[in-house]
Amino acid sequence: MERSLRLATGSVAVSIVVLALKYIAYRLTGSIALYSDALESLVNVSTAAAALIALKVSARPADAAHPYGYAKAEYFSAVIVGVLIVVAALSIFREVYFAWQEPHVLDLSLDGLGANALAGVINAAWCWVLLREGRSLRSPALVADGKHLLTDVVSSAAVLAGIALAMATGYEKADLVLAALVAVNILWSGYGVLKESIGGLMDQAVPGETLARIRSRIAEEAVGAIEAHDLRTRQAGRLTFVDFHLVVPGEMPVSQAHAICDRIEEALRSEVHDLFVNIHVEPEAKAKHAGIPVL
Repeated sequence: MERSLRLATGSVAVSIVVLALKYIAYRLTGSIALYSDALESLVNVSTAAAALIALKVSARPADAAHPYGYAKAEYFSAVIVGVLIVVAALSIFREVYFAWQEPHVLDLSLDGLGANALAGVINAAWCWVLLREGRSLRSPALVADGKHLLTDVVSSAAVLAGIALAMATGYEKADLVLAALVAVNILWSGYGVLKESIGGLMDQAVPGETLARIRSRIAEEAVGAIEAHDLRTRQAGRLTFVDFHLVVPGEMPVSQAHAICDRIEEALRSEVHDLFVNIHVEPEAKAKHAGIPVL
């Protein structure tokens, strides 16, 4: 968790530096497209701060009020990120509309474009770090922040390419068209973040590949039992919850059934990190012959 907090703190610092560079680029050029890019970076600062707060909350140990811990706080952070992304996109559409009604003169200085390009390079490097580490740490807040930064990187590259085209053709309204396209890209990013975070809040099951590994380890380690059935999984941030029924012979001693459960739990925790396992032991009369056969 310390690593996640360091990354989240780094995101706040990086997003402030990038915002400053993009705002300088906008002030030097007067470009609405660069303004949209700067506005997205303002959202980056807010989302990075939201991710940092969520990670601090999720790091709290389980207590009487929250016996399963606070890991889901990260999903609330991701929802906030998604909402802020949508608000930023709507703000850009508003600026495009008014600028289209009252055309403005651009000053496409190389200093302004250079400041924006530098901000894009910094964002790209940090985005790569966040996505790699966020997936490794299974942190929805860091992954959401990284995905948002990825859209920012794409937007910045498109804006710079488009402005170069506007300079070459002399068509200044291309600046506004680019800003609108950036807003569309931001909206799509917001939809993706909201979809994933809501899935987590709704106790979404683990991915199919992870589920297959879980089933395989149960089948391998439940030697002495008859079958396992009613397997259920859910994710809560970095935590994974697994529960199932284990059918054992009726005459098996409790100590032996308990030893099988311990063996299964140890194997599953070596396969999936930050795992909580709940096993309900049943006698053979409860067998359904439709679950996980024991190898």
